[in-house]
Amino acid sequence: MTDATLRQALAFAARGWQVLPCQPGQKTPATRHGVRDATTDPGLITAWFGRHPDWNLAVATGAPGPDVLDVDEHGEAGNGYAALGQLRTAGLLEGATAYVRTPSGGLHAYFTGSDQRNAHLPGCHLDFRSRGGYVLTPPSQVDGKPYQLVKALHGGAGLDWDAVLRQLQPQRESPQPRHPQAGSQDLSGLARWVASQSEGNRNAGLFWAANRALDADPAADLSPLAAAARQAGLGEREITRTLDSARKGGRTRTHAPDYQAEAGDQA
Repeated sequence: MTDATLRQALAFAARGWQVLPCQPGQKTPATRHGVRDATTDPGLITAWFGRHPDWNLAVATGAPGPDVLDVDEHGEAGNGYAALGQLRTAGLLEGATAYVRTPSGGLHAYFTGSDQRNAHLPGCHLDFRSRGGYVLTPPSQVDGKPYQLVKALHGGAGLDWDAVLRQLQPQRESPQPRHPQAGSQDLSGLARWVASQSEGNRNAGLFWAANRALDADPAADLSPLAAAARQAGLGEREITRTLDSARKGGRTRTHAPDYQAEAGDQA
């Protein structure tokens, strides 16, 4: 990637969407607190992507950012396009503002942001990103494959997730569990929370929990979190990369000034 990433990040910020960097070719946040570090500060954004043009770009979902319906493509295991067709037929997608093709062949449908919860319909291969979530955006790429804008639309409405559930799954799923208390030093509680995460939340959840554990004890044994991530279905490679990223962030905090200190305070 080139300075196109910086230009896109600044364009999102100008419209009020908070952005954050992710590791090159990955969905793992490149900052200490993940999505909680998302910002519209042009100075901080320029520091991030000016120094690291290879970092992926993510946007924080939920108002003031967008809500995003993530249509998964799992190959022989199935995909979410049939469910997407049902929602389109029911008129629930008319408020979409953009469609973005994902590296796996899936699709992100963007809507006006809200304060709804993140959610997951595994049987329909759909995820919903709203308050507290994030998604990678163009020109980011994973495994050498880019996120690509398919179509920009003139819609401007939100997506009612309750209406989606009524359409696709009459018996509503339980809401996503809340984060454990950020100050908790009980690794078992963090591990239970990581194990409860659904696809699409697992990597970010593991990263968040690892940082909470390391904030409490920089020498913490993260193996319970790794075991919980395996239970949630995350692969060994992603577990290793995510925990390594969290620990590297800890070394940066201990031995060098972080980008917040260099580029200014962050909201």
